[in-house]
Amino acid sequence: MEKSINSDNEAKKETRQAAANRSPQAEDDGQLTLTDGETRIHLLNIIGEVEGHECLPASSKTTKYEHVIPQLAALEDSRELQGLLVLINTVGGDVESGLAIAELIASLSKPTVSLVLGGSHSIGVPLAVSADYSLIVPSGTMMIHPVRMNGLIIGVPQTFDYFQKIQNRISDFIVGHSHISIQRLNALMMETGELTKDVGSVLVGPQAVEEGIIDAVGGIREAFAALKRLIRENDAWTDPHENAIIK
Repeated sequence: MEKSINSDNEAKKETRQAAANRSPQAEDDGQLTLTDGETRIHLLNIIGEVEGHECLPASSKTTKYEHVIPQLAALEDSRELQGLLVLINTVGGDVESGLAIAELIASLSKPTVSLVLGGSHSIGVPLAVSADYSLIVPSGTMMIHPVRMNGLIIGVPQTFDYFQKIQNRISDFIVGHSHISIQRLNALMMETGELTKDVGSVLVGPQAVEEGIIDAVGGIREAFAALKRLIRENDAWTDPHENAIIK
């Protein structure tokens, strides 16, 4: 009986300790710090729609750049956090906000790994390739299509030139952080035989790897293994800001 009581007390103590260690941000914006005693990893969820400068309806699941950007800055400045794991399940969203987050992830000095779960569509593609190493689950999907715009559109040549500039920014980032060529990326974007109401392509799991967009097929186990390997390789870490060249 005494042994049972002690066991119950230990279980309650572990539960309280786990609750104390859990970051309140996990409930607010899906970000938290994971530690196994050897490594400290920051977890970032990119879910739903990437919100832009206007708030989406309260019924929509969103990723807010005003939450993500400060956390990425804090991660870069932290001497305790050793790496970043990005879990992605997004329908896409605002180009400016998505590219801002992707550029920040790509510029981190800490090792980064991304894992595409349900989907990483539209602006989710740059977010997926922004990490040092990217994975996609076998059933995960990525939709690649030309840039879209909502609202008033003026039918003048300048409008289409502006569209092309936006598209070039996205395409250049994807090509610069993956193994796909610009010619093949454009071909996938302009595919007319897959989507019934749009142009573009849907890549499922291994197809994204075969096209050179994602590095490997895998799940959470492989993502953690890849990130911890990168952290071990980065053990001889020196402050990148000490040797930074400011022009």
